[in-house]
Amino acid sequence: SGGGSQLLLCLFQGKGKFLAILNKYMEIHGTVYYESQRPPEVPAFVKNHGLLPQPEFQQLLRKAKLFIGFGFPYEGPAPLEAIANGCVFLQSRFSPPHSSLNHEFFRGKPTSREVFSQHPYAENFIGKPHVWTVDYNNSEEFEAAIKAIMRTQVDPYLPYEYTCEGMLERIHAYIQHQDFCAAPGPIPPGARTPRSPFVLAPNATHLEWARNASLAPGAWPPTHSLRAWLAPPGRACTDTCLDHGLICEPSFFPFLNSQDSFLKLQVPCDSTESEMNHLYPAFAQPGQECYLQKEPLLFSCAGSSTKYRRLCPCRDFRKGQVALCQSCL
Repeated sequence: SGGGSQLLLCLFQGKGKFLAILNKYMEIHGTVYYESQRPPEVPAFVKNHGLLPQPEFQQLLRKAKLFIGFGFPYEGPAPLEAIANGCVFLQSRFSPPHSSLNHEFFRGKPTSREVFSQHPYAENFIGKPHVWTVDYNNSEEFEAAIKAIMRTQVDPYLPYEYTCEGMLERIHAYIQHQDFCAAPGPIPPGARTPRSPFVLAPNATHLEWARNASLAPGAWPPTHSLRAWLAPPGRACTDTCLDHGLICEPSFFPFLNSQDSFLKLQVPCDSTESEMNHLYPAFAQPGQECYLQKEPLLFSCAGSSTKYRRLCPCRDFRKGQVALCQSCL
């Protein structure tokens, strides 16, 4: 954005191959801390500034063309600062995704979340031209991205939800539309309501809240924004909703946690059981078994298994204000 072709690096160590590619196109700058001498992992062609005070770091970002992350830290503020100062953010696509099953950072943490890139928010809700997510194991794809970014001009961009006005808008919506003294009444596991609030969408792919059905009292976001999809085997609800341009809304799980939801989706349940599992409600194949959630505290958008097709509560969202649905204001 400042007319220069400098590059700021999040992490150097073990990335000499990619630094060499980048050095063909850009002057490389870094902010790697050191006490007495140049860190050995920083190549000689990198202009390292050491640890900078925040004002000087912001000034360096305004002169840079590209800010690149090499996989860590996850979901930090620096990429958003770079984008707000006019940089393009380039990050690695993780294949397989990082999780507690394959990565030390998440190991032992009580989560089954899978992270597909260093900054999933930037990937999913900002995207190109400000954010590029590529396979760093493919040097040709990596270099092609660098060439394309060199031809790309972007203006500084700050998502509305990160502005003061955006924050106040969220707080206003939360306070005005929620009753903090009364929680919505979830449908008990296995219960059948006298009249189902769900209808099958015209294309028979998902459930919608029926227009003639009353809204659940105290529910927020409003239940008419609910869209329920049956995830493919091995797919988490977070990713299934994103596949349809929506986001997973965990507060909607209680409304789907009934046999009626599977019935309306025309899922052939030979049996229905209530158990404690963070993947439920879900349909198990083989076996044609439907499972409901017995413990409401275990409702989770994250997590997947090739054994299950999860029943996922999705909703739309406002661009630049993901926390709010389209009709939440």
